[in-house]
Amino acid sequence: MGQKKDLTGSEKSKIVRYLAEGCSSLKIAKLLKRDHRTIKRFIQNSQQGRKKRVDKPRRKITAHELRKVKRAAAKMPLATSLAIFQSCNITGVPKSTRCAILRDMAKVRKAERRPPLNKTHKLKRQDWAKKYLKTDFSKVLWTDEMRVSLDGPDGWARGWIGKGQRAPVRLRRQQGGGGVLVWAGIIKDELVGPFWVEDGVQVNSQSYCQFLEDTFFKQWYRKKSASFKKNMIFMQGNAPSHASKYSTAWLARKGIKEEKLMTWHPCSPDLNPIENLWSINKCEIYKEGKRYTSLNSVWEAVVAAARNVDGEQIKTLSESMDGRLLSVLAKKGGCIGG
Repeated sequence: MGQKKDLTGSEKSKIVRYLAEGCSSLKIAKLLKRDHRTIKRFIQNSQQGRKKRVDKPRRKITAHELRKVKRAAAKMPLATSLAIFQSCNITGVPKSTRCAILRDMAKVRKAERRPPLNKTHKLKRQDWAKKYLKTDFSKVLWTDEMRVSLDGPDGWARGWIGKGQRAPVRLRRQQGGGGVLVWAGIIKDELVGPFWVEDGVQVNSQSYCQFLEDTFFKQWYRKKSASFKKNMIFMQGNAPSHASKYSTAWLARKGIKEEKLMTWHPCSPDLNPIENLWSINKCEIYKEGKRYTSLNSVWEAVVAAARNVDGEQIKTLSESMDGRLLSVLAKKGGCIGG
């Protein structure tokens, strides 16, 4: 009878079946042609693993306290179990008990990343998709800002949400706090930037245009050929500093006007391919739970992540636009998987 080191999954299943039929460990060893000691060891380990778990009694919570907890969970979406119980002045309850109680009335969720779309938003998205359906997207420069914080990307927090409630939308902070604001663009297979928006700058129309002048125009756009500039379409978000009359007139003086300035609409990050690039970069910046202690260190991480971006990745994102527009039309303006 040959002795083998480990039992296979199939052999373990057969042992359990033979035991249920009343076979002894010696008989099972003969049936499986395995060493008797191997069979006995498996049976002993299995019996030890099946010891009944003794649950510690929960701290008793009154019906009145339960109602208070339920109301607090509804008023404090994404709060921790400790914060919910403290708001009800309920102390001395261990975390395991708090979570067990909350599971009966709530669940742990992340904040919604996509803002809700109303009927007007959906109609505008459909009109936009129809307008640009025949566009050569290899000539579109997609731009956006990204905030990179010291402790991790905004919107990754989790917390308790009452059953039947929708997780609130957690908008990305673009100013203030411990982080840097980054501007970049992609066109065809090329990354433009990234450029650091000066810390503490209040981004209004004047400062936004000055920023574009000092970075985008002087460091990238002026080096391009006349034919490139003639065909390029500039896309930007519809933040007040972008869509203002001042910024629009300023860009027009730079030759970016009319059909060369893409119209945009609210609540549509899923239609901007650079959003996908931000996700790729953030995974690199915060890999293995990385955190940063200074703005310079996080900026160095942003630059390093940008250097690792492959031209083929950018090209794939640029070429995805035809499919995105078709998806918007198919979903009647609804959100798509960008």
